[in-house]
Amino acid sequence: MATGECVLYGAAASGSVAVEAALTLLGIPFRLIEGETWSSEAARACVEEQNAMRQVPTLILPDGEVLTESAAILIYLADANPAAKLAPALDDPKRAQFLRWMFFVSSAIYSLHWIKPDVGRIGAPQSARDDVVNAVHERIAFCWRAMDAQLAPAGYLLGDELTVLDLYVAVVSRFGPWRERFFAEAPKMAPVVRRVDEDPRLKELWERRLVADNSLRVQQVVLG
Repeated sequence: MATGECVLYGAAASGSVAVEAALTLLGIPFRLIEGETWSSEAARACVEEQNAMRQVPTLILPDGEVLTESAAILIYLADANPAAKLAPALDDPKRAQFLRWMFFVSSAIYSLHWIKPDVGRIGAPQSARDDVVNAVHERIAFCWRAMDAQLAPAGYLLGDELTVLDLYVAVVSRFGPWRERFFAEAPKMAPVVRRVDEDPRLKELWERRLVADNSLRVQQVVLG
């Protein structure tokens, strides 16, 4: 990874906060371009210059290369900075499960939030929005439960080392159906998430960029 400042298109209380956390732990300087693309046409137009999907996070590397998709960005940052050990190495026995669960969180859980701002995206009438959102939350709860049943966390989800998977789950678990449901459905992962919440290197970031869960309930989450 080339040295220099990155540019991150992101928003508070969105998946881009996990990328901010990784950049913070890695000590990589970045300039944040703030924009709630789920509620602002101006923000969508701004992001569209770099990402045709008009979503955050979108990361511009120092050499100008564009990265999108939160899981891909997190894996890239970890792999590009192996000394930090934020991802299992390619020859590490934990690597396969790391990739499995990173993409599981992205595709099976985080992606479902795309439906909630506009249920017409899946052909449902707006009159059915409450039922659709409830069904989405039930599916997400099922997915957290399935993930929890198949993991054997130690200090962190994959063992004794903090990885970007821990950061990802710590952020995405704050979205619907909210943390109290996550803790109930994922009792093995719950202590890990609480540990990441309290990490002194990230505490200020979490407090500044992830609003209280009750406030998150009324926000729309943008996908990426």
